[in-house]
Amino acid sequence: MTLASALVSNPTLFLGFVALLGLLVGSFINVIVYRLPIMLERAWQSSELPTEAFNLAVPRSHCPSCAQQLSAGENVPVVSFLFLRGRCRHCKSRISARYPLVEIAASVASILVAMTFGFTASTLAFLAFAWFLLALSLIDLDHHLLPDDLTLPLLWLGLLVSAFNLGLPGVSLFDAVIGAAAGYMTLWSLFWAFLLVTGKEGLGYGDFKLLAALGAWLGWQAILPVLLLASLAGAVIGLILIVFGGRERSAPLPFGPFLAAAGFVMLIWGPQALALYGTLFAPH
Repeated sequence: MTLASALVSNPTLFLGFVALLGLLVGSFINVIVYRLPIMLERAWQSSELPTEAFNLAVPRSHCPSCAQQLSAGENVPVVSFLFLRGRCRHCKSRISARYPLVEIAASVASILVAMTFGFTASTLAFLAFAWFLLALSLIDLDHHLLPDDLTLPLLWLGLLVSAFNLGLPGVSLFDAVIGAAAGYMTLWSLFWAFLLVTGKEGLGYGDFKLLAALGAWLGWQAILPVLLLASLAGAVIGLILIVFGGRERSAPLPFGPFLAAAGFVMLIWGPQALALYGTLFAPH
């Protein structure tokens, strides 16, 4: 029996495989989130003399405190963190709990995708979609940046998925193209309207591209529900941070994570969300 046939015939094995894959990809997402912004900053400062190689593969994973290179056993997702009790084996410095949490988040998102779409070619595409969204959310939280290196591949991949009929049921290539254009133009228009009225920039161009990518994957029908859900979540979280977290009202709050979360919700619970949206906003 091949691995593929075993996964098809045993749903538990399939979900376990996807969960493990999510943990492994989550570990790599941690690398992307830390290194990609540094790589971009070095590229922007190209006038400086080149330094040592620094990319997603080099240098090898190491402790940020003592710079000791980590062994394979110290890089096992979640397990290594628990075994080491959250501390470096060499210098005993505390390891951020964010690393295993990101790995777990990637695994949970992967399981939800697999449970929703089953053992299909579409599942592989939607797993990539979920992983891209997680990486973009974390980078935006850390740096208020949604890199073209991630948003543009996500956009083009969404269009290709629709072109090969691997996307959401009922979302045609036409829907995807219109969704990409509508997503970009909607936030672009809001950006300029806000700038003209207030003289301030309320959004970044990365937000335009992310919503365009979501439109490419989910179709134009999802643009307004995604915007409403992201805006509502952003307003609630922002209010909580101001009231209980001491956050300044004028402090910028990245919108990318809310767009990404809303996009993932629409992927997994899209029909239910659209039905609720229609119930709330349909003319009576």
